[in-house]
Amino acid sequence: MLLSLRSAMLILAALSASSVAPAKVGPASEPLIPVTSASLPKIVVSQALPKIVLPPEATRPADILTNDPSDSVSPVTAQAKPTGDLASMVSQLRSSTPGSRELECLAVGIYFESKSEPLAGQLAVGDVIANRANSGGRFPSSYCGVLFQRGQFSFIRGKSWPAISRMGRQWQNAVAIAKIVHQDLKNSAAQSALFFHAKRVSPGWRLKRVASIGNHVFYR
Repeated sequence: MLLSLRSAMLILAALSASSVAPAKVGPASEPLIPVTSASLPKIVVSQALPKIVLPPEATRPADILTNDPSDSVSPVTAQAKPTGDLASMVSQLRSSTPGSRELECLAVGIYFESKSEPLAGQLAVGDVIANRANSGGRFPSSYCGVLFQRGQFSFIRGKSWPAISRMGRQWQNAVAIAKIVHQDLKNSAAQSALFFHAKRVSPGWRLKRVASIGNHVFYR
């Protein structure tokens, strides 16, 4: 009876020992590293991103920052060549802005000398200014130079001209005529003229008279 109780206790002890195993967390020999002392891995950036090269025409701020299609279209190339008679060309080319300082000077001369004249007379005045600029040294070689040449145009005061109503039809006509003259789109009866005066005066010039248009007489 004693032996049996002892045997039973031994068997019970053996069963208890075999059913409980010590807990394991990975490799038991590696101690945990406190967060404060751990060395975090470095983030390595391999290579810089490739540089994006924009085409030259896309480097203007207007092309990049706006969505207005007109910003990237040149007004010179976008406008078709005018056709028809002089009045038709003027209606196609009217604008409040000439587009350059030189064209502005040409338009100013046409405006102040002939804004109330018929279009043919305005064209002739524009031709006089252009002919002087292209005369090969006899006059200044630019429209602005011709306009500001001393003693030639009475409306000029030093290096300035009177104010202009740039939204008015007369100014817009003058701009259109300046473009026609500059591009040599239409011939005038005073094509070779270098001088003109109003019919109300008689300066007694010993020059060749080439045309009389509106209130002006033209000479070369």
